[in-house]
Amino acid sequence: MTPPGSVWERRALAPGLHLVATPIGAARDITLRALDILASADVLAAEDTRTLRHLMEIHGIPLEGRPLVPCHDHNEAAAAARLVAAVAAGKSVAYASEAGTPLVSDPGFALARAMVAEGLPVTAAPGPSAVLCALAVAGLPSDRFLFAGFPPPAQAARRAFLDGLKGVQATLVFYESPRRLPALLADLAERLGGTREAAVCRELTKRFEEVRRGRLEALAADLAGEEVKGEVVVLVDRAAPEAAETATWEAALDEAMSRMSVKDAAAMVAEAFDLPRRDVYQAALRKGKGD
Repeated sequence: MTPPGSVWERRALAPGLHLVATPIGAARDITLRALDILASADVLAAEDTRTLRHLMEIHGIPLEGRPLVPCHDHNEAAAAARLVAAVAAGKSVAYASEAGTPLVSDPGFALARAMVAEGLPVTAAPGPSAVLCALAVAGLPSDRFLFAGFPPPAQAARRAFLDGLKGVQATLVFYESPRRLPALLADLAERLGGTREAAVCRELTKRFEEVRRGRLEALAADLAGEEVKGEVVVLVDRAAPEAAETATWEAALDEAMSRMSVKDAAAMVAEAFDLPRRDVYQAALRKGKGD
């Protein structure tokens, strides 16, 4: 029975995996459908069981003896096997990440993939996402964006990672720890260009929410010696068209060379991008020599 005055309803829930988006800060950001699923699922699973318990307590949803299964980066394979078995037996399983949407730089991929591999139903109850929240407030183009997740922590790997994004014709969205933010901004300014517009979003939906906007070089300088706290999302404006064009055909050439001869790869890319075949062939030869 649903207690009188509750905003959620306990209802029959179809067997399957139900991915539930949870608040990234403000507890009231959760959707009514997500509350219904948490109240009705036969089995609950969570990246952090304490966080999910607290969220349910805030909204008055009792556990009532239902299994609450931890499923995080360190045990996802084992937990997935247990949860797949539950769904195969006709149970409904609700899975929630600690904050935000499952699978978006959060656990859940192995679980969802295991369900799909067994032909079991997977549905999503959409809701809070730091990616979309940051994109909405950054003031940068939102018609096309690339979510790049967490950059590598080591500087050499991070710079190589950023080099691969130089020409992308989309707003770039990164997650980063506050401790590594100054280093990321410095590398972004160096590898992508200091004049690129950017935004640093911190503590989204929380009491001390902050958005800093400006050129990468200015943001890197402002935050170089500052102790930053809280969850951080960094957004960078799209590349200039010229850089994007070069990066696009070179990326296509790299991919083609991984599966065909240098000559054939160059011919295919030259035709696809309407480029001089000789120029593309010379570029392919240089790549083949590791230049």
